Amino acid sequence: MPVDTALAAVFRAPGQPLTIDAFPIPQIEQGETLVRIRCATICGSDLHTHTGRRNSPSPSVLGHEMVGDIVATNTSHKVGDRVTWSMVWSCGTCDNCLRGLHSKCDRLYKFGHAAITPTSHFTGGFAQYCLLPAGTEIFKIPANIPDPVASIANCATATVAATLRKAAPIKDQNIVILGAGMLGLNACAMANHQGAKEVFAIDTDSQRQALATQFGASLNPQPTSAQVVLDFTGNPDAMEQGLSYLRTGGIFILAGAVFPSRPIQLPAEQIVRKCLRIEGVHNYSPTDLAAALDFLATTTYNFESLVVGHYSLNEINEAFAFAQSNKPPRVAIYPNEKP
Repeated sequence: MPVDTALAAVFRAPGQPLTIDAFPIPQIEQGETLVRIRCATICGSDLHTHTGRRNSPSPSVLGHEMVGDIVATNTSHKVGDRVTWSMVWSCGTCDNCLRGLHSKCDRLYKFGHAAITPTSHFTGGFAQYCLLPAGTEIFKIPANIPDPVASIANCATATVAATLRKAAPIKDQNIVILGAGMLGLNACAMANHQGAKEVFAIDTDSQRQALATQFGASLNPQPTSAQVVLDFTGNPDAMEQGLSYLRTGGIFILAGAVFPSRPIQLPAEQIVRKCLRIEGVHNYSPTDLAAALDFLATTTYNFESLVVGHYSLNEINEAFAFAQSNKPPRVAIYPNEKP
């Protein structure tokens, strides 16, 4: 392979194997940054795209949880910095951005969710490089955060930071978390970190339920009256049940319903009489990624243990098959050097 090209795993259609293709390594322009990917983790949305449960542009390079080393930049960051970056790029000037809804920018660009073009190939984490457009929010990673954990921060931990920001205050409150996958486990740990009185995790999978107790969830799975309920399942039955856990004045944050499902039915009278607040959270703001990295740099919870599969880029189809069949919290891809 010529030295001026690099490899990327390309998604072309649901159910089809990803192909390993070579593309020219881009030359950066004003404000851009080129990153050599160290690690990228397979998120649930990557699996949903691959199976066709989630609509996504194609052909594309999937992967939006990633970490890498800067190899070229026209920014204040330095070559050699180990970084991650906001998976959502926003313009900062449209109406939604000015209202604080950066994740709903009129010109939104999402790494790992954008179609590749003849002039833009390295758009996701399952590749040897990723090109960051001018204006991308880039964060240097604290030295004590391992690569796989830093990758997870880019989506799961930052999304949880956004939900807790919307649900604040967390301190001294009872928190119910629906779903004990990667987001739910992050939520258990982060809610405890923020001083929650008690955290209850609810999952139909008994192994996940038990795992949640290692990340701060109560040993008692039966929640008491809660100020905050967070849904990371996207399951209509779970969301309908979740409302019943809220006390008067409680807050219900929905973050898991990112794929098609049946409409949910909620009792309007209960919402009115208990003065409940229901809010949706999709993606996050750059400040949430900063909060996620700060949390991971100080927490004692063993997030690295949740990454149970480690694969090279050439093994990516085996990695997807393992993730789909075994459903571990996360599987890691190492596009350049596998540790």
